[in-house]
Amino acid sequence: MGRTTNKQRRQNQATTAREKAALARQQHQRDAQRRRAMAVISTVVVIAVAAVVVAVVAINHKGKQSAAGNRVAANAATLQTLTSVSAATLNKVALGSDKLAPKKVSDPALTSGGKPEVLFIGAEFCPYCGAERWPLIQALSRFGTFKHLNEISSSSTDVDPNTPTWSFYKSSYSSKYLTFVPIENETRTKATLVNPTNAEAALWEKYTGNPPAFPFIDYGGKYVQTSQSYDPGLLAGLTQSQVAAQLNNPNSKIAKAIDGEANVTTATICSMTNNQPASVCLSPMITTIQSQLGG
Repeated sequence: MGRTTNKQRRQNQATTAREKAALARQQHQRDAQRRRAMAVISTVVVIAVAAVVVAVVAINHKGKQSAAGNRVAANAATLQTLTSVSAATLNKVALGSDKLAPKKVSDPALTSGGKPEVLFIGAEFCPYCGAERWPLIQALSRFGTFKHLNEISSSSTDVDPNTPTWSFYKSSYSSKYLTFVPIENETRTKATLVNPTNAEAALWEKYTGNPPAFPFIDYGGKYVQTSQSYDPGLLAGLTQSQVAAQLNNPNSKIAKAIDGEANVTTATICSMTNNQPASVCLSPMITTIQSQLGG
């Protein structure tokens, strides 16, 4: 073998260095590509896991809602807004757009637990019942306290579909002045939910016919109401919180409808409770409405 000259040696070394550098660059590129690939795979995995979690939560939530007839627990802030409209607003609204729907009757006193009773018979699918629950809850909250109310919307296939409202199903109400008996007769899909007693059914049919119609409210055997006082379409497209947010604005059409009827309902209830509590029933606005309640 011949000897390698210094020049050849330097050339060989340079070639080896270039090859090593090239190999190093290739390895670096492969490592970079591998890191990018891993990053993409990790992102895809994270997105996939998140999608699965969201799907599971949605399915569980839908399952809970379906099992409960689309009822969800009432939002405390929304309920507080509904039941704490200022006296100044209520006085300014007064009758609002209410048509004085309660009609005077001469039935035997309707009582429960030694107190005058307000009987409500409605259905969760019914948009007219949905409209009536708003002022009824507001008015009754001036005499007592609700627990376990639920938010719901009326049927999506009936007139005024998906009217935002509340459900009295499995709720409770306590008051030292009166008893409230709510009957949600049918679900949002018109399945039987709660049946009235024979006595309740007799009153219901007496004033709404056979088959009986929704809604029906009996105020202690002194007044009955068999129709809504405002158009449920007024609430179309709104959520419960959006409806409640308008109730403290006396110039709002929604406030004039709901607050106005709540004032009429309050005056009607005061006729059952011998004007107790005085702080509610003896306000000039309420006594004026009482004097206008007719037959």
